[in-house]
Amino acid sequence: TLLPQMKLGRDFKTGLNKFLTSWKSQIDPSSGNFSYKLEIQGLPEFYLSTRNGPYHRSGPWDGIQFSGIPDNQQLNYLVYSFTENKEEVTYTFSMTNHSIHSRLTVRTDGTLIRFTWIPKFTGWSMVWSAPKDDCDFKASCGSYSYCDQNTSPICNCIKGFKPFYDQQVWELDGWTAGCVRRTKLSCRGDGFWRLTKMKLPDTKDAIVDRIIGFKECEKRCLNNCDCTAFANIDSRNGGLGCLIWTGVFKDVRNSAEGGQDLY
Repeated sequence: TLLPQMKLGRDFKTGLNKFLTSWKSQIDPSSGNFSYKLEIQGLPEFYLSTRNGPYHRSGPWDGIQFSGIPDNQQLNYLVYSFTENKEEVTYTFSMTNHSIHSRLTVRTDGTLIRFTWIPKFTGWSMVWSAPKDDCDFKASCGSYSYCDQNTSPICNCIKGFKPFYDQQVWELDGWTAGCVRRTKLSCRGDGFWRLTKMKLPDTKDAIVDRIIGFKECEKRCLNNCDCTAFANIDSRNGGLGCLIWTGVFKDVRNSAEGGQDLY
């Protein structure tokens, strides 16, 4: 459980990496099978994992929130802080209303839940959880597609791509194979399709440049024949920094609130 002003993440001075681990069961507080840990390869983001590997990720921090969990930021009695410098990469939260209490907990079933205690209701209330739907599971849709809970099927090929299998197989749960490009890129005169309110793909293998802005990022991607997508790192002030993906990417979903532009 994470309480206000406790930190999750890496302290480079001490070498500590602080993360959450579930209990083994509801009556056994020894270490269980699930963890919530900040990974810093690429851009920092949280992974909810079993011992077999991650099954949910938060999306990277966009300067305001984690792009994959935007509804976690709508509670006006909470302030979220993300610190990234030479000494630490950490996440914490604090309360603006000290009569309200909140905690972030990984349960024994692997669900990450934010509970809030409001005195007049005299009990813990669940205000947010993850994974919350099928789109929240890592790579529920295959490559070059995005997940949308409001469509049937929930997986959709990005414009310019088609299902790896035919449409009939796709509609019968064949979307995990992902999508393929309809037309081979010429690497001359290509353009970009803008996807809005997206949880960005995994950034572990992305090219990261924190200095340049949108126009330079777009130009750099156009001049790299291996570039398949780009996005800004920071959503504030019209967009700052540059993320470039080369080759296949996956685990993209759209959000009703928040998210980032992916080109």
